Amino acid sequence: MIESFFPLIVSLSAMLLLIAIRVPIGLSLITVAFVGIAYEVNLKAAIGSLSRLPYDLASNWSFSAVPMFLLMGFVASETGLTRGLFRASRQLLARLPGSLACSSVMASALFAAASGSSVATASAMSKIAIPEMLRRQYDPGLACGSIAASGTLGSLIPPSILMILYGVYSDVSIGALFLAGIIPGLLSMLLYMGMIVVRCGLRPELAGSGQDISGDEWVSLRHFFWDIAPLPLLIAIVMGSISFGFATPTEAGALGALGAVLISVLSGTFTFSSFYTALKQSALSFTAIFIIVIGGALLTRYAAVAGLNQLLAGLFSQSAAGPLVMLASVTLLYILLGMFIDSIGLLLLTAPLILPIAVSLDMDMIWFGIIIIKLLEIGLITPPVGLNIFVIKSTLGDEVSLPTVFKGVTWFIVIDIVTLILLIAFPIITLWLPGLLR
Repeated sequence: MIESFFPLIVSLSAMLLLIAIRVPIGLSLITVAFVGIAYEVNLKAAIGSLSRLPYDLASNWSFSAVPMFLLMGFVASETGLTRGLFRASRQLLARLPGSLACSSVMASALFAAASGSSVATASAMSKIAIPEMLRRQYDPGLACGSIAASGTLGSLIPPSILMILYGVYSDVSIGALFLAGIIPGLLSMLLYMGMIVVRCGLRPELAGSGQDISGDEWVSLRHFFWDIAPLPLLIAIVMGSISFGFATPTEAGALGALGAVLISVLSGTFTFSSFYTALKQSALSFTAIFIIVIGGALLTRYAAVAGLNQLLAGLFSQSAAGPLVMLASVTLLYILLGMFIDSIGLLLLTAPLILPIAVSLDMDMIWFGIIIIKLLEIGLITPPVGLNIFVIKSTLGDEVSLPTVFKGVTWFIVIDIVTLILLIAFPIITLWLPGLLR
């Protein structure tokens, strides 16, 4: 039986090899899937699939939400709506042990929710928060670990590009996924902050010496409001319009993008140059994502014609502990591959293989989606090749050593595992909010 799947095994191995040698993920997926379909069926079928898929995906109304949310995030970033987050968070959490690290977690979570990119958040916040923590003699591992880990929260706290892509692939309501991610995202943030408070309370030397904020650094309530309000307001516009049925996710994304422009105009930070840059970056990012999505969809067809979905579904369904074995296998797969592949690419690489199995095991696809997204983000900070780790190292240069960053992120990985266990053991954490609208 294994012999019949030998061509598929070779194809998947070739795909991983192409990714390992830095061939773009989308091109790797398309190449392997195209050759595979041509081998399993014929060349005409492969050409037909590749020629139809871009139109089919572009005409998918749900998928059109992606460029809108990208534009919202880039407008917020380019027009400076995110610059005051760290300052405002510092003021709000000033009395907590390790307040600067806690502030970094809160600010990174909000920034990531707007940008939709964990890597972009790690890069941006490492330039803002880590130098300030090091200046105040924070433990370098704690400073770097708080940014590396909290940058991953944007995929759980909506609006989330990963949730949109998962919803398109799994045919699950994107609005329900957005609601499902709110409590797990906030839970992750609070557990990170709780761990920092406990550690710094037990070992005050981790948070340096002296006050994090002196009296003359406090600003008026009006300035505090303008520092922190824009991103929560944008998220409230998006989630409120979806939750109350005023807009579809795509329409909510457009409202969010328009809201980002209007808020930047009212704040006096809007310029046509920054808006042009936001449009350009949105187009470039969406093009890269779209190519990966085409490759993922083509790989789905290849897996179907090769019979892999049926084989894996049969193997797991025959096991007495099918869902548990499935979750354990997926956890291992995502943590290992997450060390090398960014979260969007990894989701689209693996979705064709794992979603049919989850359906065959009667898993709740909303709950399963949140578990998958949490696993994707854990992989970004897992040694030895967590992408967020290397982003921070490249930003800081020789100021902090790589082993120091890896050591600092260890406690956050422990918290992520605890959060994952809670989400698996208590599905109500994920499903309570979406259940209110059913």
